[in-house]
Amino acid sequence: MATNAEVQKSGAENALSTIRKFSRRVQGTGLVKTVRAQRYHKRDESKTVKKKRALKMLKRRATYQQMVKEGKIAERQERRGGYQRREEAPRPTGSGLGEATPIAR
Repeated sequence: MATNAEVQKSGAENALSTIRKFSRRVQGTGLVKTVRAQRYHKRDESKTVKKKRALKMLKRRATYQQMVKEGKIAERQERRGGYQRREEAPRPTGSGLGEATPIAR
């Protein structure tokens, strides 16, 4: 995969603008995007690895269910529903204009 991005300095152009021109040319080729996409590429797992992982998970799940049934551990509650509100502390009764403070009593 050879991609050439060549830039010539023209006339009174300074080095900074030449570098900027080069950067735009390289971005235009899509080279940076391609390299970044390949950087984190993960190979697909083989069938054997997938099967071993699935069997391990099934065994772990069965062991957990057995321990719950025997009462050795408490069953976890499902975490579906997102945000759960904390119980609020009871607020003092009254008009709320400083009646609960020690000075106002």
